[in-house]
Amino acid sequence: MTTVDVPVEEAGERPGLRAQVAALVGLLDRPLTSYYLVLGCSMLLLALGLTMVLSASSVSQITKTGSPYTLLEKQALWVGIGLPMMWVAATLPPRAFRTLSYPLLLLSVLALVLVLVPGLGASAGVATRWISFGSFQLQPSEPAKLSLVLWGADLLARKEKLRQLTEWRQLLIPLLPGAGLLVLLVMLGDDLGTTLVLLTIFLALFWVVGAPGRLFLGIAGLIGVLVAILIVVEPYRMQRLTGFLDPSGDPLKANYQGTQGLYAVASGGWFGAGLGEGKAQWGFLPHADTDFVFAIIGEELGLIGTLLVLGLFGLLAYAGLRIARRVKDPFMRLAAAGTTAWVVVQAVVNIGAVIGVLPITGIPLPLVSYGGSALIPTLIALGMMLSFAKREPGARQALAARGPGPVSRALSWLGLAKSP
Repeated sequence: MTTVDVPVEEAGERPGLRAQVAALVGLLDRPLTSYYLVLGCSMLLLALGLTMVLSASSVSQITKTGSPYTLLEKQALWVGIGLPMMWVAATLPPRAFRTLSYPLLLLSVLALVLVLVPGLGASAGVATRWISFGSFQLQPSEPAKLSLVLWGADLLARKEKLRQLTEWRQLLIPLLPGAGLLVLLVMLGDDLGTTLVLLTIFLALFWVVGAPGRLFLGIAGLIGVLVAILIVVEPYRMQRLTGFLDPSGDPLKANYQGTQGLYAVASGGWFGAGLGEGKAQWGFLPHADTDFVFAIIGEELGLIGTLLVLGLFGLLAYAGLRIARRVKDPFMRLAAAGTTAWVVVQAVVNIGAVIGVLPITGIPLPLVSYGGSALIPTLIALGMMLSFAKREPGARQALAARGPGPVSRALSWLGLAKSP
């Protein structure tokens, strides 16, 4: 009888691989995993966004203003405003967000109404989405997303606590009329992309609170019919849809932006042409710094850069769902799920439009595209997620064991906070 000798190296590989997998699983199961994932992914996407805004806008801004850094400076200003607001949100308790939910909803409705007032509303093409105050413009539909998350989560959490979610009427009223009012005002400004995001938030809240399957599918079907009607009645939206269904039909008109975006992504190869070396931003690709910044990433950073962006949003989705699953408070669970659906679905719709798998809707890539109206509410929402992550089981003990962070130490040194 012969025996087979197993090499020592081969025999030792399996336990080593198992140990590595176990270590990875253990790392993801730590109390502060969600906190660090949300914080790390947000900061990396912000840094990438500043870099790509400069790269995508430098050529056009030299022509318009004489400086390649014009939009970068504006975006850096928005980041400088948004990061402290994100930090403040991360320190607030959940009850603070619940207190702010109704005032923020009322302000959002008022601002969306002001968009429709002649002389205040600013237009771009067929869309009227901004309030204009001289050189300053605000797009109220962006903070409306945050207001719907907070108001909807607070409303459903109160009903769940009082056991008032046993009938379909209690599930839908007043959540459906409130969301419907926001959607109507946004649609009057011809913003189908933001409408889809608001409807996504509504469906996410509806799903997480435990709506019956038949009712959920019925509401989702009605929303699908509504969106189809909105597309059919507006010629430019129908043109975009037909251009998406037949990309070769009219590449110089209806399909021009999508075609140029695909050219940019395809020309990047594995590692891209290098930062600032792309050709799309030389007037070939409209809205390269906002709606189509992902195309610039694909051209200049290649497949590796695009996979990095997808991976960061994937980790952000995992962290958000992990928070929603682990927290005990109904409001935190609903708000975390709504925020995750908002950010991740918006990213998917933006990226899908750039690579040609979804119609173009004109919404920015969260944290990456140029624009303060979208950036600041997103940072506040992610700060809220950090606040919730610190309330996961075991997170408080882990934070106490870690000691004060650099910001807390600096405030303590300045006498603005007590030393631990």
